[in-house]
Amino acid sequence: MPTQLPVFVVTTWLLAMLPGAGQALVLRQTLQGGRRVAWAGIAGTCTGLLAWTSAAAAGLSAVLLSNPAAYALIRVAGGMLLFGLGVSTLLSARRTATPAAHGGPAASGYRRAYAAGLATNLANPKAGVFAISLLPQFLTPHGPVLLSSLALGALWAAVTGCWYLLFTWTVDRGRALVSSPAVHRGLRIATGCALLGLGVAVAAGL
Repeated sequence: MPTQLPVFVVTTWLLAMLPGAGQALVLRQTLQGGRRVAWAGIAGTCTGLLAWTSAAAAGLSAVLLSNPAAYALIRVAGGMLLFGLGVSTLLSARRTATPAAHGGPAASGYRRAYAAGLATNLANPKAGVFAISLLPQFLTPHGPVLLSSLALGALWAAVTGCWYLLFTWTVDRGRALVSSPAVHRGLRIATGCALLGLGVAVAAGL
């Protein structure tokens, strides 16, 4: 059964707060599409995290780590995805210098945001490494280990989702502070450069 749940919650909260691909993606989606689009991306991120933790619970991520070719393929694919998002963000900053109006994106926009969040998380094999190394530390050798691992994975996804919701709320509330076209464009450029850097780092295995 899971033990030390408060410690687990604090640990996963701190992991979610670490700057990374997910946070850069959520920032991009909030600035370009508003909070609701970012929420769809967060749902995708949490789904990906559930997939990784379920794989860890079943021992699949251990198989992935033992296969360098598979690990490298996922890593490079993830890096290319992040790099492409960075290029897209920089191009959007070049095309317009004013924040977009958020009058209610079409359902396809939400689906794209969800897919981007899901793909970004699944294309990051480090999520699997975290899952397989972290979950066992909060389990006892007695009881339904698989079910306990799945429950911890669901809790991890929920904690991560809560942090990202708070993050998007903060960014959206501060939109008035960055409503200047120059500042908004600068944020897009900074976010795009961060995604480019993350893409290179993930592809290179840094």
